[in-house]
Amino acid sequence: MGLGSRIEGRSRRVRGAGTGARLLALAAVMVAGGLCGCSLGGEARAGDSPVPVTAVKRGDVQLEVQATGTLSVTHSVELMAPPIGGGTLEIIRLLRTGTPVKAGEVVVAFDPSGQEYDLAQNRSDLEQAQETITQAKANAAVQAAQDQTALLKAQFGVRQAELKVKMNEMVSAIEAKENLLALDAAKRTLVQTQQDIQSHAATNQAALSVAQQALAKARLGMEQAQQNLGKMQLKSPIDGMVVIAGNFSATGGIYFGGMALPEFQVGDQVNPGNDVVQVIDLSHMELSAEIPQGEGADVQTGDPVEIHVDAIPGAGSPGKVVSSGGIATSFVGTGLEAKARLTIGFDHPDPRLRPGFTARALIFGRRIKDAVTVPREAVFNLTGTPAVYVKQGSGFVRRPVTIRYLTDASAVIAGLDPGTEIALINPQQPQQPSAAPAAQAPAAGAAGPVVVRGVR
Repeated sequence: MGLGSRIEGRSRRVRGAGTGARLLALAAVMVAGGLCGCSLGGEARAGDSPVPVTAVKRGDVQLEVQATGTLSVTHSVELMAPPIGGGTLEIIRLLRTGTPVKAGEVVVAFDPSGQEYDLAQNRSDLEQAQETITQAKANAAVQAAQDQTALLKAQFGVRQAELKVKMNEMVSAIEAKENLLALDAAKRTLVQTQQDIQSHAATNQAALSVAQQALAKARLGMEQAQQNLGKMQLKSPIDGMVVIAGNFSATGGIYFGGMALPEFQVGDQVNPGNDVVQVIDLSHMELSAEIPQGEGADVQTGDPVEIHVDAIPGAGSPGKVVSSGGIATSFVGTGLEAKARLTIGFDHPDPRLRPGFTARALIFGRRIKDAVTVPREAVFNLTGTPAVYVKQGSGFVRRPVTIRYLTDASAVIAGLDPGTEIALINPQQPQQPSAAPAAQAPAAGAAGPVVVRGVR
């Protein structure tokens, strides 16, 4: 039996609550008329109307736990405005929320004019740096040729002066003295020329290095501008669905909890590094749910689940418990209620599933072997202790029982033997004479699997 039919059956029981109230009112009148007799020793005898009975059964119990929750995705990718300098970026193209996209498809585009200008400027700087390097190399070559000529001239002057000095024995003393002075001057000229050549080479090399640094800077700037220009389009790395982020700037910087931010749209300005779009992978969905903490022990990772999504009518989708554990607390009335958290995955996700959909889950928990079960309506808790009315002769005896699991329709108990006949209603309360007798219960001690919705 599916979750939908169980819930429908519960609704029928709720609708019957008004009839039950009228029966109780009539029963009170009957008590006043003395239509029911009860002994002081705890034994209740049936009046003129028969009391429906059933037999305690033994069988395997498949515990089922109901849970509700919200769908979410397990895999998504955030697309943010590229972290580049130069101020905000203007959106010129943007897909709508809910648009399906393929990997590699452009989702959002920004105005590239600023990056195109930077690219052109850096390209111009690059060309200018290249021209500067060419000019520096040409100047260095001319200077090197001039220096070589000057060096040869200085060397020749020294050689010529040395030859004149060798002839000093053949000339006057005054002329010999002049030859020595001329040789000394020629040598100084050669040394100075050599120093000038070294200085010219260093100067030319420095100028060339400056030009080369300008060239490297311009090339780096152009490459960065090219990269930034490529970042003006954000592409989806996965197949999925587009979800546009909220624009915090649209509120003027004012935000308070629970406030719904407007989505980004074409023409908005975005700060570099801000999230703009989220692409969610719809092929990986999960249900995040909570159940009463007492039911957590009945659910384990890997338990099969039947999932019914409220927004998608039809048969339930199969799934499994992906993880169980963790405690969540919430205020209920004047106190805190602890609940166990569950994560449920789909075996075959429906392509119509969307994050935020609510869903109900029927979890098939552990199986209890040889459990003793009775209908829930046969268990009474009038004095704070659970008890049933066991048929004894023509009357009924109240007998306490221990409830192991209490469900919507049944109770797994301890303290009674299978086959024991018990009352389905309180025999101490008078019944309407016109009430139709209940259907005969199954044979005493009948075995077989019993499916219940377990609530510890």
